[in-house]
Amino acid sequence: MENQNNLTLSDLAVDALRASGKWCMFLAIVGFIGLGFLLLLAIFMYAAMSAVPEMAMAGAGGEMPGGMGAGIFGAMKGLLSGLYVVLAIVYFFPVYYLYQYAKGMKSALDSSNSDMLTEALVNLKSHHKFLGIMTIVMISIYILFFIGMIIYAASMASAVSGM
Repeated sequence: MENQNNLTLSDLAVDALRASGKWCMFLAIVGFIGLGFLLLLAIFMYAAMSAVPEMAMAGAGGEMPGGMGAGIFGAMKGLLSGLYVVLAIVYFFPVYYLYQYAKGMKSALDSSNSDMLTEALVNLKSHHKFLGIMTIVMISIYILFFIGMIIYAASMASAVSGM
């Protein structure tokens, strides 16, 4: 036996969903613009760091300030610009899901199509799920960083007290 749910939406619920769709479309567009700036920043950073000769960054002994070799600078430009590209890729998914929700919600409400409404809500669920997982990952990274700092501080304190 098939489970039939006949859900009807009041005018207030439809207005709230329509407003939600409009705001989500705005946020998605701003998100895509932000993605474009992030990618431009990655390209700009790589180009700017490539324009600086490695030896100009090094001191008289071929060392950069802090004792880093000049070759490290060359690796840093790729690493930093690559980091921005990775951030753009990660940031793309929640923005895309939000855009799909907004687009689907508008279409669903304009045509009163419950299948389109379902698809739009699935995209909203995916958006929230992605953000939830990223929040868990970031909290985990912060906890690991905090534990690492405690271990580092303890090892530095024991090294100082051993002198």
